[in-house]
Amino acid sequence: MKTNHLPLSGIKIVDFSRLLPGPWATQMLAELGAEVYKVEEPEIGDPSRHSYPRYKENSVYFHATNGSKKSITVDLREPSGKEVAKRLIANCDVVVESFRPGLMKKLGLDYEVAKEINSAIIYCSISGFGKTGSLSHIAGHDLVIQSMTGLLGCAPDGQASVPGMQSADFAGSLYCVIAIQAALAQRAKTGMGCDIDISMYESLLNMCLIPLSTPFAKSAGYSGEPRMESFGGNPRYSIYKSKDGKNIAITLLEFKIWKEFCLKIDRPDLIFQDETPADRLSTHGERGIVYRQALQEYFSQFTWDEIMEHMLKTGIAIAPVCSPQDVMNLEHVKERGAIDWLDHPIEGKIPYLVNPLARAGLAIESHLPAPLLGENSEEILKNIGYSTEEIKGLLNK
Repeated sequence: MKTNHLPLSGIKIVDFSRLLPGPWATQMLAELGAEVYKVEEPEIGDPSRHSYPRYKENSVYFHATNGSKKSITVDLREPSGKEVAKRLIANCDVVVESFRPGLMKKLGLDYEVAKEINSAIIYCSISGFGKTGSLSHIAGHDLVIQSMTGLLGCAPDGQASVPGMQSADFAGSLYCVIAIQAALAQRAKTGMGCDIDISMYESLLNMCLIPLSTPFAKSAGYSGEPRMESFGGNPRYSIYKSKDGKNIAITLLEFKIWKEFCLKIDRPDLIFQDETPADRLSTHGERGIVYRQALQEYFSQFTWDEIMEHMLKTGIAIAPVCSPQDVMNLEHVKERGAIDWLDHPIEGKIPYLVNPLARAGLAIESHLPAPLLGENSEEILKNIGYSTEEIKGLLNK
């Protein structure tokens, strides 16, 4: 795997993070060419190693968020471990950590200490609600964060449900990657490092412009109604049942597409020429009741497979709702090379998600496997200046 042509080639990152937000961010940075040293607790390692489902030894989750990194085991509570951590900081460009606010300070490894060691260090902390504010002490679990952004409070019937994706975790990851790249670009101009405080809450909140559009309007003195509707209240942007009882997603938002669809199903009575662009993301008022009934009647005539065929032939965005297993078998996923396979020395042949930037030559095309716990400890200690005797002493503790 050649990385010397990649954007972050030559950048070294010490990664103290665990679970999802930090590790997914640092994996992406590794995919962009950075060398990532993953610092793990001896014997236990990153807790995500132990999640289910598993391959032979470690979890699918762990492998999906830690590819192309190097692992070193360090006990940050021990003086010798703190010294290793400080040497890593001295020899790296970036620190990423995802502990609760205050813990790195308690360990003597916070930004103030780090910049004394390495004045150009870029120090990125990821937490649920940030380092300051009344919620800063709350654990950064995704469901709690999503619930407080307004995102889960948009259902037309008011009934919130547990989402199928950890949006807050991934939002925090993406802002971490963006922030670090921006900080590296800034450092190239000024020579200065910086302290980055990534709040998963603010990261996701920043993406909630549609849920917040009505309260924004109201706060500015306007009615905020009708609200922008993309949460199930719009019958032309909703879920219906197929003939075989599976879910079908439709997005017939634009009037031109809606008109074509209505003529195709022989329902010209559903076409109203006075529709305006403002109706696109609305409930369509009383017409919406008629639309919903007609659409359910229509889709109940076709199976999941027939709906997929219809989308492929017409290009109209009406699609069967895929299960995760269905996604693995989609031709489009294969054609785009979105999932590939690697040979792991213990787990065997396992799949991984390919970075979408690889096609442009900005990220690696193929992963290295996620590291075994402490697999690279000796190599990393040598890289940061420990002697052979010192390394033996540290590894034999």
